[in-house]
Amino acid sequence: MSKYHILNTRARRVDAADKVTGKALYTDDLKRPGMLTGAILHSPLAHARILNIDTSKAEQLPGVEAVVTFRDAGTEPYGVSPARYDETIFCHDRVRYVGDEIAAVAAVDLDTALEAINLIKVDFEELPLVLDGLTAMDEGQPQLHEMYKSNVCAQVHWDFGDIEEGRKQSHIIRTDSLTSKMQDAAFMEPQSILAEADSRGNLTMWSSTQAPHYVQRTVAMALGLPLHKVRVIKPAVGGGFGPKASCSTAELATCLLAIKTGKPVKLTFDREQVFLHSRARHQFFHTMTTGVKKDGTLSFLEHNCVLDGGAYASFGIATIYYAGSLLGGPYRLKNMKYDGYRVVTNKPACGAQRGHGAVIARALFEVQLDRIAEELGMDPIELRLRNVMETGETTCNELFVSSFGMREALEAVRDSAAWKKKRSLAGVTRGNGKGIGAACGFFVSGAGYPIYRSRTYHCTVVTKVDDVGGGVTVSSGAADIGQGSDTMLAMITAEELGLSLDDIKVVSGDSSLSVDLGAYSSRTTLMTGSACRDAARDVKRQILEAVANNLGVAPTTLDLKDGFVISTAGEIDFSKLREEFLQEHKGFKDMPDGPQLTFREASRIAFLELGSVVGTGKYKPPKLGGSFKGATVGTSPAFGCSAQVAEVSVDLQTGEITVDKITGAHDCGFAINRTQVEGQMQGSMMMGMGEALMEQVLYDKKGRIVNANLAEYKIPTSLDMPNLEAIIVESNEPHGPYGAKEVGEGAIMPVIPSILNAIYDATGVRIEELPVTPERLIAAIQAAKEKDIKS
Repeated sequence: MSKYHILNTRARRVDAADKVTGKALYTDDLKRPGMLTGAILHSPLAHARILNIDTSKAEQLPGVEAVVTFRDAGTEPYGVSPARYDETIFCHDRVRYVGDEIAAVAAVDLDTALEAINLIKVDFEELPLVLDGLTAMDEGQPQLHEMYKSNVCAQVHWDFGDIEEGRKQSHIIRTDSLTSKMQDAAFMEPQSILAEADSRGNLTMWSSTQAPHYVQRTVAMALGLPLHKVRVIKPAVGGGFGPKASCSTAELATCLLAIKTGKPVKLTFDREQVFLHSRARHQFFHTMTTGVKKDGTLSFLEHNCVLDGGAYASFGIATIYYAGSLLGGPYRLKNMKYDGYRVVTNKPACGAQRGHGAVIARALFEVQLDRIAEELGMDPIELRLRNVMETGETTCNELFVSSFGMREALEAVRDSAAWKKKRSLAGVTRGNGKGIGAACGFFVSGAGYPIYRSRTYHCTVVTKVDDVGGGVTVSSGAADIGQGSDTMLAMITAEELGLSLDDIKVVSGDSSLSVDLGAYSSRTTLMTGSACRDAARDVKRQILEAVANNLGVAPTTLDLKDGFVISTAGEIDFSKLREEFLQEHKGFKDMPDGPQLTFREASRIAFLELGSVVGTGKYKPPKLGGSFKGATVGTSPAFGCSAQVAEVSVDLQTGEITVDKITGAHDCGFAINRTQVEGQMQGSMMMGMGEALMEQVLYDKKGRIVNANLAEYKIPTSLDMPNLEAIIVESNEPHGPYGAKEVGEGAIMPVIPSILNAIYDATGVRIEELPVTPERLIAAIQAAKEKDIKS
């Protein structure tokens, strides 16, 4: 029998009814009196010098209330990382990609705003383009930013252990490469912003953001406003996946227009603008050389990586670190060398996307392990089991794993997917169009440090009991972007206070409520969940102390359970306390009359004794980080791990790939809500499948996106979804609330490589460029046949 009454169950999401009935309000649903509509002028050129901007005709158009350019916004740089502030609100000297923002308009309606945008005249002098990330660093290439010599935005060079000694110990050494394309997050809800300034200088912005706190800071900094005068509210959000985690020109421009007009202004992207803004997955060029001993033990990894990050830094400085650091696990690897370069090109800027920085690197490494296993004549899962880390170990780059169910996850997918039977059949008939493949993953449970240098708490939570007694409100700055963090906070509070979910109200996603760094790096359950637990326990302590004081008993003999105060030291007469409560509520018809004191009575008594009952909780990770440069990136209070087996069918005549089943196991430490954990795993499987087989942002020779819509940018639909089996592994993380840690991003890590390994099993050919479209696969099959004929 579970020791919890609500945790580790399949409790219904607290926002489920509002979302399925259409009552949930997204930013674009919001309206304010006198509201104007905003629009942005984007650059039609990928690289050009701005000679002149003429807004006179737009300003004269009836219905236009304001036109803003760099003359209004200034040219102070901003960005994500203080070390790489390289953007301005509007371009002033040159544009660096098709879509770069030049001006914005506020008008009485959208048609008028768009007409005004078309009336703005910009004179350009076209400049040479840099569109290839691999050649961006070459001598003689145009320089996009003065601050980035050779177009290198960031670079990392790490050398752990002794690579040369690892080479000497190796029985097999092989080098492989994998390239991907830029990708879009394809969230359902485009970015939308509503801003309003009042007469006292207070600015309120509603935005479909993942990180109200960081956006608040950037808005205040970029617009020169006192931080406490800026409030950012996140309404319901229709998906984020990373690209909504930073402040955008759209948000800054909308705020600027609201301040200039003195009226509310709303701006919502169309789908093409979502692609132009991007901040999604980088293009990766990975090359890895890996060595193993005769018994399959890993001896070294040498890794070179180039990231095409588009025109600006965004989250790229973290991306290039993550691409290397997260290969330190989940296997024992004593010797690792990493050289990574993040370059700028004349494309939309890339940023963070689910599995930030590590997804394609993981894909190549896991494919390499399969290739090595084949050379050794060893089962691929057995090779992985031989190398997996265990709880309490530290990686070569000084990442400590305080809980680690990697072995359990691998064994679970092996057994559930009937791996050995299917693998033996596939091995005999490799290339018959049926294949099975395995892979593992490793990811953080929250970034160890904030983006800006500070001793700040990563989150705070305030929990207040209604003064009249009974209800409880949890206030948090955390951003529920669809992952279900509001439900997690409600479940933790209900568990601690012995209440039902219906008694808990969660108010979140508002920078004025509390500090919370946002929904990124799979941080919310471990970090905000810990703060929420502590806030609820603070409330519980106050209530029980007040009741105990009235009864003349020790608070330690009382508890809250199932909506009542219970005694662990025998029966207690609550009649005098109830008598006072009943006197307060003469005429009410829902009065308690049982032998036990209700939470409603107890919390009212606490108010009469103490005044408002308010509990607070806070969370900041312990000191983390290693002894080398850049050691703070990749640190985390805990690490999740996952294993997956994919089964595919391939039409060898057309190259069409069907994923028949994915079996995944993920170590989430402890499942607060089992259904939500499974949902995150299934979402990762779907997203990874799309990136493996379909998703790619395509550009023409002028740097223009040619598939900036969801008709031509292919993603999996319900018709494409295979059978998904999600297995929950619980390793009891000591640093997480009740043992919980991440699941939101780590589960995507094994998806691409397990599919790639299954495709090889089905076809006998390896693919080194993502996505694996039918055209690429057929070309590879044909090339393999021609090679066989020649040999």
